[in-house]
Amino acid sequence: MRQWFPQRVTVLGSTGSIGKSTLDVIALHPDRYHVYALTAQTSKEALLAQCETHRPNVAVLDDPRDAEWLQNALSSAGVATEVLSGPDALCQVAREACVDTVMAAIVGAAGLLPTLAAAEAGKRVLLANKEALVMSGALFMDAVANAGATLLPIDSEHNAIYQCLPAQHRGGLTQYGVRQLLLTASGGPFRNWSASEIAKVTPEQACAHPNWSMGRKISVDSATLMNKGLELIEACWLFDATPDQIQVVVHPQSVIHSMVAYDDGSVLAQLGNPDMRTPIAYGLAWPERIDAGVEVLDLFQVARLDFEAPDEERFPCLRLARESMLKGGAAPAILNAANEVAVDAFLNGRLGFSAIAAVVAEVLSLPFTGDADTIEQILVADQWAREQAAARILR
Repeated sequence: MRQWFPQRVTVLGSTGSIGKSTLDVIALHPDRYHVYALTAQTSKEALLAQCETHRPNVAVLDDPRDAEWLQNALSSAGVATEVLSGPDALCQVAREACVDTVMAAIVGAAGLLPTLAAAEAGKRVLLANKEALVMSGALFMDAVANAGATLLPIDSEHNAIYQCLPAQHRGGLTQYGVRQLLLTASGGPFRNWSASEIAKVTPEQACAHPNWSMGRKISVDSATLMNKGLELIEACWLFDATPDQIQVVVHPQSVIHSMVAYDDGSVLAQLGNPDMRTPIAYGLAWPERIDAGVEVLDLFQVARLDFEAPDEERFPCLRLARESMLKGGAAPAILNAANEVAVDAFLNGRLGFSAIAAVVAEVLSLPFTGDADTIEQILVADQWAREQAAARILR
């Protein structure tokens, strides 16, 4: 019988949707996985509960005062977890020598540096933070290659494509007989709404995704199709593809998670219930398969599968993302930063839903003279775009 040794895992963003699902899968396999570190931004009570359950070596919060509160609470509960704070601590638990696997699940640009630190340290990186590739695709992929890291995509669509591609696919898809990547999208909650109806969308409506349970920011991105645009950019870097090799396909049932079309006419698809524990389990156990706690898909219950083209007139964020990838340089980082600011303003009642795309488009149209060759330059572009977006929202 094969002897298993626990895989030590750091979960960046453990109190979010992906983080919680990761801990659910890990809890099913206590002999295979040990939680080394858990991190959260401000959710100290939720992180306390996770530490009491999973007993990590280290926990990280953003604010030192929150970290002090958590350390005192854990000490009172008899939990010997060390609590750290700040961005440097995030990078520390991502690159720690004893850590085997890092789940990169921090939403937004805040996840870039610790995810990059994990790649530079040669870890198995389970990538659920798409912004790391959107903002710094070339730098990130170079770090993975140079350090010999293992990069496994966790977004359901990219994970599906990864499963359907040949084991070797770097260096251009055409040489492996791949004609096209078919990136599926649910279409979001407003797929059949008119432009006038979309203009009146509220934050509560935008956060009510029809198929997936997700955080508020990513739910809004799904509703605007910006999430699919960011995924298109991510897919280009992950699979060494060009934007014209990727077709977005609206598939409302979210049963087919994505497909790969080959030169011989074959189309390979990965199907499953819309539950993020499936790709998470795939990433944790790869190249093996383990129980994810997810029911096997019942095709008789699904009954039908529908497909349609996305409408980029009503949902222009998808087009803006494709254009930024084609432009290259700092454009994807600027797109991402402007979108984060605009989405935050929408969620806080300071911006209309349709204005999210308008703000992003306006910021992308502004002249930016900086480069994107180093992480420092990318962060400069990110900050510039945030300032430009905020100025336009305040007008």
